[in-house]
Amino acid sequence: LTTAHARKLEHVSLLTLLLFCLEMAPKSEKKGRSALKEVVTREYTVHLHKYIHGTGFKKRAPCAIKALKKFAEKQMKTPDVRIDTKLNKQVWSRGIRNIATRIRVRLHRKRNEDDDSAHKFYTLVTYVPVDSFKGLETKTVDSEE
Repeated sequence: LTTAHARKLEHVSLLTLLLFCLEMAPKSEKKGRSALKEVVTREYTVHLHKYIHGTGFKKRAPCAIKALKKFAEKQMKTPDVRIDTKLNKQVWSRGIRNIATRIRVRLHRKRNEDDDSAHKFYTLVTYVPVDSFKGLETKTVDSEE
C-alpha cells in the first residue's frame, strides 16, 4: 500500500463518518401549519411586459397567458392553474401583438373537488379591473368576496 492509497482511504473513511453523523443527527421538526394547506385569495399586479419582452409579435398573447400561469403556479405553489375566460379576453382584447404592460389579477387557491385528481388544490386566476396601477400592492382578500 502506497502513501497515496493510504491518504485516499483515510479521506474516504472521514467522509463516510461525516455522512453517517449527518444522517444520525436529530431532525428539527417544524411547528405550526403549512400555508399550502389553506384556501387563500390574493390580488397581484403582474408586470407582463417583462415576461413577453423579446417575444415575436405573433406569439405575444399566448406567451402572456403562459407567463400568467407560471406566475400563479409560483406564487400559490399549485401545479394546476386555471385561467378565467374574462382574463383571457382581457389579455387578447388588444390583439395578439399589443399586450397590456401590466394587469391586475386575483389568485384563488381552492380545494379540488374532483376525487380522481392528483392535486389537492388548484389556482383560479381572475381579472380585476383597475383605473391606475399607482400605489397598488399585493393584498390578501377575504374569501367571501
